[in-house]
Amino acid sequence: MKQESLTTILEHYKDGTITLPQALNELKDFPTKDLSFAQLDTHRQIRTGYPEVIYCAGKTPEQLHAIMEFLLTKQSDILATRADNAHFEAVKPLSEKFIYDQISRTITLRRDPSHPLTETAIAVVTAGTSDIPVAEEAAVTAELFGNKVIRIYDVGVAGLHRVMNKIELLRSAKVIIAVAGMEGALPSVLGGLIDAPIIACPTSVGYGASFHGLSALLTMLNSCAAGISVVNIDNGFGAGYMAGKINRL
Repeated sequence: MKQESLTTILEHYKDGTITLPQALNELKDFPTKDLSFAQLDTHRQIRTGYPEVIYCAGKTPEQLHAIMEFLLTKQSDILATRADNAHFEAVKPLSEKFIYDQISRTITLRRDPSHPLTETAIAVVTAGTSDIPVAEEAAVTAELFGNKVIRIYDVGVAGLHRVMNKIELLRSAKVIIAVAGMEGALPSVLGGLIDAPIIACPTSVGYGASFHGLSALLTMLNSCAAGISVVNIDNGFGAGYMAGKINRL
């Protein structure tokens, strides 16, 4: 439930447009909705500015259908991460506005696509093409929550001239998400070139001794460049969410 929706209910009760029982009926699922297998947080957008986001991995298509059916009555924008085709097929009959992106593995719904994005931008940067799925999860998350996003892909440290070719575009961003696997050096390079805060997102891309992203994670945590924070391995959603909060300060 958005804050303006709650305000509308209270104002309608105050001016007599709706009765007390009607107002209570509108608020019956506030602040949570019990679906037995899920406790949906209808209060989250009022508290944090962002609505509940659904993590699909481990949920059955039937469970996701029930969750989405309820959220459609409470939220204007909906984001589900780590979704597969079966999840999308389960929710598609609920609304023709649901969009499934196979690269980012997200299901999104935006009731008002014309809503203006921020003037300042988030740059989502990848070291390699193989990092794009995690980067797209970050980009889709940031965009759904109203942020302008600049995508700069495949500019890793194996060819530093690629970063330098994009340096002015990078410097125009208010915050940068640097997505990298292998040795995870990209955030350190950007941290020495750019004054914007950098959110480093390690990916599980790499050969055996990358340990499914642990190598990149440790490199990013031990960066000698200041102004870098780090999210968990493959956590594009977390990076996009945090970048959006910074961009809107």
